[in-house]
This record gives sequence, C-alpha cells and structure tokens, in this order.
Amino acid sequence: MAVIPKTQEPLVITRRHHHRLALAAVALPLISLLLTPAAHATPVGKTAPAFELKDVGGKTVKLADFKGKHVVLEWTNPSCPFVVKHYGTQNMQGLQKEFTAKDVVWLVVTSTAPGTSDHLAPAALSAKYKAWGASATHVLSDDSGAVGKAYAAKTTPHMFVIDPKGVLIYAGGIDDKRSANPTDVKDAKNHVRAALDESLSGKAVSVPTAAPYGCAIKYAS
Repeated sequence: MAVIPKTQEPLVITRRHHHRLALAAVALPLISLLLTPAAHATPVGKTAPAFELKDVGGKTVKLADFKGKHVVLEWTNPSCPFVVKHYGTQNMQGLQKEFTAKDVVWLVVTSTAPGTSDHLAPAALSAKYKAWGASATHVLSDDSGAVGKAYAAKTTPHMFVIDPKGVLIYAGGIDDKRSANPTDVKDAKNHVRAALDESLSGKAVSVPTAAPYGCAIKYAS
C-alpha cells in the first residue's frame, strides 16, 4: 500500500521496480508514491546552465546555438516504463511535432552512465528514437552526467523549458498524472504544452514548476 505524506517529492522508480510497474500499467492504474518537491540546481526565472554535447550523429550541439528560440529539454531512458508510456501513446512525439513546427527546439538528453544496463550507444539511441517516430531536433548523449546534474534532472522523463532569452521558465514533470499507465495520458494536464503555449503567446507561465516523476537517472559515480 502506498504511503502518501502531506508533502510532495519526485516519484522516482529504480530498475528493480520496472517489471512490476509495466504490469501495473496494463492491469490497473499505478498507485503513485508522493514525496516532497525536488530542488533544481538553477531556479526557474534564472538563466539556464550553458552546455555542449554530441548528438547521436556526432554533431556538437550547444545551448547557445539556439539563442532567441524556445528550447525544451527532455531527459530520457528508453527502457523506463514512464518514458515508454509517453512514446507508446505517441504523446511525446505529438508534443515534439506540434512545437518544433512552431520553431521550438526540442532536445532529448540521456544521462544514463556507460556500463549500466540501460545505457545505449549513439547508434542504438538513434535507431530507437527513429523507430518511435520522434520529432526531436537532436538526441544528445550526456554520458558524464554533467549536464543532467547541472539541471538537477532526477527522473525520466524530466522536462525543462527555456525561453528565447535563455531563462528557465518551466522545470518538472511532463504532466499531472504521475503513473506509468498509458490510459492516464488522455486526461492529464500537460504542463509542458501549457508552459510553451503561454510563453509563445507572451504570457507568464502559470505553472512554472511541478514534481517530476519516473525512473531514477543512473548517473556515473
């Protein structure tokens, strides 16, 4: 039985829970364990940390390359049932396609450490997201974990939105349905869509933070 304290923290699921959660997603809604909100290395409203990473094709990608545009950062692990939830329902691909068509840059980042069971080499990552029909601008490898730690990325997925001035305007979960159940997608309030819609319309983001949920990122020690 889940223990639900009064405060909230990111829902973090480790590898040993994956099989049970995948079955629960099919059989019944996942009972989420709620804890207290995670601190972010850079608070919303401040300049997002600069970074430089290689994409799966070997191209160097810098955050500075996209000055003047909205940028979404999506932390990922293709083996995570929460990631599979959003790709298996086409939810993530739909968001990517919708907003890259509006000149938003969408960067998928994996900080899974080499040597761990979930780590994929660039060619395998490329093949996975191509098979899923992803419409991201780039898929990036952060093997050292330095970029993930700079953003205090905790889970997969963990989402960040940066405005054209380079300011972090959203950090947290993709939506308000903290489960691995694919059927929850249709009724979820999507925080990333709301943040982008508001910012693209010149409005302040009404929900700038939300507790992230998903699988714990396996950082290099």
